Amino acid sequence: MINPGLRDFFDAHQRLFVLTGAGCSTGSGIPDYRDGSGAWKRDPPVNFAAFMGSTAVRQRYWARSMIGWPKISGAAPNFSHRALAALEARGKIALLVTQNVDGLHQAAGSSNVLDLHGRIDAVRCMGCGAKESRGKFQAELARLNPDFAGLKAARAADGDADLSADFSRFVVPPCPACGGVQKPDVVFFGESVPRERLEAAYAAVRSADATLVVGSSLMVYSGYRFVDEAARLRKPCAAINLGRTRADLLFMLKVEAECGAALSFLAETG
Repeated sequence: MINPGLRDFFDAHQRLFVLTGAGCSTGSGIPDYRDGSGAWKRDPPVNFAAFMGSTAVRQRYWARSMIGWPKISGAAPNFSHRALAALEARGKIALLVTQNVDGLHQAAGSSNVLDLHGRIDAVRCMGCGAKESRGKFQAELARLNPDFAGLKAARAADGDADLSADFSRFVVPPCPACGGVQKPDVVFFGESVPRERLEAAYAAVRSADATLVVGSSLMVYSGYRFVDEAARLRKPCAAINLGRTRADLLFMLKVEAECGAALSFLAETG
């Protein structure tokens, strides 16, 4: 069912700043982090300082990620992604900022996308900055850890997997260029978003007519800050999200629905 308020919101505002979160990708089989009240569904994601400071933490992270990677790399865009790509094609999106790291907005055809937290399909050396594809790194993980390669586990958010094992024997390859620590090219909890991304997002908030949040609880300040800025500038804000968000008091409109269902009318309007 079309939400008339949402249709009116799109009709009334010509340039939207769009912020998407995990709820946008659940329809693609990628689990989200939080329940309807905004609480964690499982243990919080790995912390940056813990990852960088502990070999054991890196072994656990990469072992679980090796099992979860095929599930996220094989995910396809759902109607939420395609609807937002259609909205961009109509010239309605000033910038789409996503907190997701799965690349599904681009796969759906969106081009004006800022990956706020980076992309999970690349690996970066924290020493020399060298990058390689996650596919190549995955092959090396599997070569070095054949006993882990065939293990099964339930999928978790952002390519993680709910795997329990003796991670002390898991081999994590060092950077082939300098021997440094390799990390997914994403922003971990406790790590700062690069300044240039923040500046680009803030500039888009200021130039847009209104802000739309799609599938995010905004419990993390990383995304909430942009809605807070839009509200400070007295720009209309709307959200599509199942459950509570940190910015509920700032929205002029909130649609409690699955993202794809709420955006389905865009296919009719062309």
